[in-house]
Amino acid sequence: MQIANEVSGDLATLKLGGRFDFHSHRDFRSAYDKILDTNTVREIVIDFGEVDYLDSSALGMLLLLREKADGASKRVVLAGLQGTVKQVLEIANFGKLFSIRA
Repeated sequence: MQIANEVSGDLATLKLGGRFDFHSHRDFRSAYDKILDTNTVREIVIDFGEVDYLDSSALGMLLLLREKADGASKRVVLAGLQGTVKQVLEIANFGKLFSIRA
């Protein structure tokens, strides 16, 4: 999986690409840990626009990020959902746990 990290003011964006699965764990955690340590950031947008696959471990990683973000007074938003990625997140009821943007 590819991850691009952008920070602009109080908004941070993690742009993901490729397969979001168990093998992405270290890279994903490393990317969001940097953001969680940035005091000015209040909102973290996870951009799924280029993700073509995610599995149950990816769902777990998102839940762990949400828990850590809550502890750091930051909000997590999921964006760019499409295709099977969108279906998986809808079936898992992630819309009740995260804000979702088009």
